[in-house]
Amino acid sequence: MHSTTETETRTAADSTAELAIGGMTCASCAARIEKKLNRMDGVTATVNYATEKAKVSYRGEDLSVQDLIATVEKTGYTAEPVRAPEPPPTARTGADAQDTGARDAQDTGTDGAGTDDGASGALRQRLIVSAVLSAPVILLAMVPPFQFDNWQWLSLTLAAPVVVWGGLPFHRATWAGLRHGAATMDTLVSIGTLAAFGWSLWALFFGDAGMPGMRHGFDFTVRHAGDTSTLYLEVAAGVITFILLGRYLEARSKRKAGSALRALLHLGAKEVSVLRGGTEVRVPVARLAVGDRFVVRPGEKIATDGTVVEGASAVDASMLTGESVPVEVSAGDDVTGATVNTSGRLVVEATRVGADTQLARMAKLVEDAQSGKAEVQRLADRISAVFVPAVLVIALVTLVVWLLATDDVTAAFTAAVAVLIIACPCALGLATPTALMVGTGRGAQLGILIKGPEVLETTRRVDTIVLDKTGTVTTGRMTLLDVHTTATTTENEVLRLAGALEHSSEHPIAQAVATGATDRTGTTLPTPEDFTNVPGLGVRGTVDGHRVLVGRPRLLADAGIGTPEALSRAVTDAAAQGRTAVLVAWDGEARAVLEVADKVKDTSAEAIAELRALGLRPVLLTGDNRAAAETVAHAVGVDEVHAEVLPEEKVHVIERLQAEGRSVAMVGDGVNDAAALATADLGLAMGTGTDAAIEASDLTLVRGDLKVAADAIRLSRRTLATIRGNLFWAFGYNIAALPLAAFGLLNPMIAGAAMAFSSVFVVTNSLRLRAFT
Repeated sequence: MHSTTETETRTAADSTAELAIGGMTCASCAARIEKKLNRMDGVTATVNYATEKAKVSYRGEDLSVQDLIATVEKTGYTAEPVRAPEPPPTARTGADAQDTGARDAQDTGTDGAGTDDGASGALRQRLIVSAVLSAPVILLAMVPPFQFDNWQWLSLTLAAPVVVWGGLPFHRATWAGLRHGAATMDTLVSIGTLAAFGWSLWALFFGDAGMPGMRHGFDFTVRHAGDTSTLYLEVAAGVITFILLGRYLEARSKRKAGSALRALLHLGAKEVSVLRGGTEVRVPVARLAVGDRFVVRPGEKIATDGTVVEGASAVDASMLTGESVPVEVSAGDDVTGATVNTSGRLVVEATRVGADTQLARMAKLVEDAQSGKAEVQRLADRISAVFVPAVLVIALVTLVVWLLATDDVTAAFTAAVAVLIIACPCALGLATPTALMVGTGRGAQLGILIKGPEVLETTRRVDTIVLDKTGTVTTGRMTLLDVHTTATTTENEVLRLAGALEHSSEHPIAQAVATGATDRTGTTLPTPEDFTNVPGLGVRGTVDGHRVLVGRPRLLADAGIGTPEALSRAVTDAAAQGRTAVLVAWDGEARAVLEVADKVKDTSAEAIAELRALGLRPVLLTGDNRAAAETVAHAVGVDEVHAEVLPEEKVHVIERLQAEGRSVAMVGDGVNDAAALATADLGLAMGTGTDAAIEASDLTLVRGDLKVAADAIRLSRRTLATIRGNLFWAFGYNIAALPLAAFGLLNPMIAGAAMAFSSVFVVTNSLRLRAFT
């Protein structure tokens, strides 16, 4: 993970800002704004074309947000601070969210090629009118039998509104760019279509093209015809219509790409029943404070993160963790905001509200990841920055070379216009952000939080995965695993008497025995009398008239009670497997041995098999004794074990593996794992773990299931593969298309259609990640 980055070396004096950028129409716009911002002293900025946002770090004492906005505006675009998203429990209502979205998606020169529904509606209207008017123009030009006398004048009548009104966003953006000395994708479209329309006007009014009975055919390559009788009305109208269609489809696809994050932001409850003086008062969730107690009835969403203080129920957390099975909760259990109470009535005490809740932090992580850039995207950005000026030069050279080589003005003009129109840096700008938006959004739905694009590169390289044992491979809770009895009693009787006594103790082993006894007997345990805790040895007391002892062998020895050979063997076998043996005796006789241990999670063995299938070598790391570690490793199929490792030594184990030339991923959940997670090349934190572990990791697995680690690595690799595929297409398209256009092998209208659909292809390819399972 962890080369030193700009964010890691920032001083405390640095401030950050997020700006919504208006007026961007292609990747070269984003590259230009980014370049201008980064030229400011003390400013580090990244501009994302897909999300239409800029993330800026700057020196707070020297600059203000208004200075940043002024720089963007001087560059020819609009900017305003992005209000922090308000995920529930302070989520806006649906109507408010729509109003805000409409304000944010200003007319950006493409008349709404943003991601907002209202802006897309304006773009759709422009597209429909242009398509209706262009269709007859294209049909008349491509099918000579349809060309009646004076057909060309009808074509002019229909094409003129398309070029002037349909193409207005491109012409307006071109003019704005030229005033600021900039050339963008709109410049190429505007110059190309106006040149084609201007040529046609000249041919109609001053050449032979306006003569009654004029006919001409349609060629897929450059047109060799008389200069004064050649029309390009179908090119002017068709290109504008195709590009409007491409931008409309792109806008819709971009909206779908960000749908997972928007869904996450609006998951939470809007109102909550708070207990005030014993009475329920209905208030907006935003007014909840830490310490407030609120009521959650069956079917209602839990308003915020908290602890159950009364009641028992099952909670459906599938929208946050991807886990379909509801989790049983009762008094003392933690619950998460936005999850759904499925059955009983609960009273919950709020422990986190607003931006501190798990939902809010998930949304923030996803949004931060979507605004980042993979290293490969930075190359695309540098190319986009010089792409449009380079295309203008290529078009001019094409025109001159054709004129010198053929002396055919019509052919030279056609080839030059095709070069202008075929160029498409948009696909380059969309390649990474759209895949990131869909991949990270889908991850959030499955309970996988990816911190940034650089994480994707690392998942491809890792070959070793280090697994912390407690809480990662195992449940992290002591569990009653086995019961051995003598012939003088039954398992039910042992559990009833021992469980009753242990229920009065707070020790984790005692609680494991009490819980196991309740689960296995299915009855309520009796209340003991004369309960006594013997520190370090166990407990004793009277249950149902029997004098009962539960604890270590020494507790029985001190009471003068011998242990039969069968029970002594059970104690030895338990120790060999790293389990804790608890002896049970009553009425002066040893009756049973209870085996207690940290239970392996049901899915751990399957998860490790999946990790192996991904080419990763699993390593078990634990501070527990070697016998316990070897037992767990054998159960889940891990060959390499590092046991009895102190918390501070975990980092050294990671470093030793890295020194052997391995690229190491680490999965952990505790405070003592945080340093190791940060040292590993890739850190994966269980979301059921501590804040320190989650903060130090690259990937957070919201559900405490090791299988999600395999899913996270698969999703990350799939997202990276999609980004690379997108960039290959975008680069390949431009490398192949420009020479074809320059050599006269593409009609400008066909070039326009191909250019428009290259961006649509990239976004659609990214949307395939929504189907990841």
